[in-house]
Amino acid sequence: MTKPIKEIDLIIIGAGPAGLTAAIYAARAGLETLVLEKDVIGGQVRLSYTIENYPGFNSIKGNELADKIEGQATETGAIIDEFDAIEQVSLNDEEKVVETGDYIYRPKAVIIATGAKPKSLPIPGEQKYLGKGIHYCAVCDGASYKDEEIAVVGGGNAALEEALFLAKLAKKVIIIRRYDYFKAEAKTLEEVEHTPNIEIMYNWDLIDVAGDNFVEVAMVKNTQTDEMKEIPIKAVFGYIGTEPKTDLFKEYVHLTENGYIKANESMETNIKGVYVAGDVREKEFRQITTAVADGTIAALKAEQYIARQ
Repeated sequence: MTKPIKEIDLIIIGAGPAGLTAAIYAARAGLETLVLEKDVIGGQVRLSYTIENYPGFNSIKGNELADKIEGQATETGAIIDEFDAIEQVSLNDEEKVVETGDYIYRPKAVIIATGAKPKSLPIPGEQKYLGKGIHYCAVCDGASYKDEEIAVVGGGNAALEEALFLAKLAKKVIIIRRYDYFKAEAKTLEEVEHTPNIEIMYNWDLIDVAGDNFVEVAMVKNTQTDEMKEIPIKAVFGYIGTEPKTDLFKEYVHLTENGYIKANESMETNIKGVYVAGDVREKEFRQITTAVADGTIAALKAEQYIARQ
């Protein structure tokens, strides 16, 4: 059976802060706007237990902030569909096609806001304690653990830089490193080594975490001796890499070596009428505030593009 074809002004792929912000601006501009999301509406924000660095709120639960942004998007007239998964896309200067399980959409413009997910810590309790002691953003969640003992897992610059940030807040930061070296800049490592409340555990691997409702202990294993022990901590921050969600688009848009979408400061990709916003975009900083800024710009540029057609 042939799928119905729908003509529409704008499709936004991804319903994190970038995508939802783009939806707010697009709908307010009078564009017929559809947001498609296959995972969680709100993105990584919804997975954060508490957010304390978003303007306007001293502290807000991640799911509450996600609900507020989602509610504002739908109230302005944007339609959010989280059940009709995208099967394939075709993007070029002349035509954009987004095929889902139910429809074939022909939008005038597309905003890609699929995000980039942190590589999950490969431990059994990762999902159970996600947002409740397992985190992937020190700037987002670190302040929740002021004067506590916490851990960082990773071996690159990101792990060391985030450990330095967390050391300003926490009583103690333990870096769990499975090897006896770091793949990081010597200057950064030297700074870490000279920070009094940072301890590096070389040749130890994180095996799991445990606790009642929140993380209370980390189980680690020595990679040289197989010795096992438990470390009392309140949180583990994972920095073992990120994975941009770009599989659908890699045949069409230009990507970096790490898979992020290349774009200029107007969020324009190499394809006319295709924009990118949020963590899936190549950029230095990835925060909620930078994501909503991207979404704003992408929607405004899309509106200008559509008006010229």
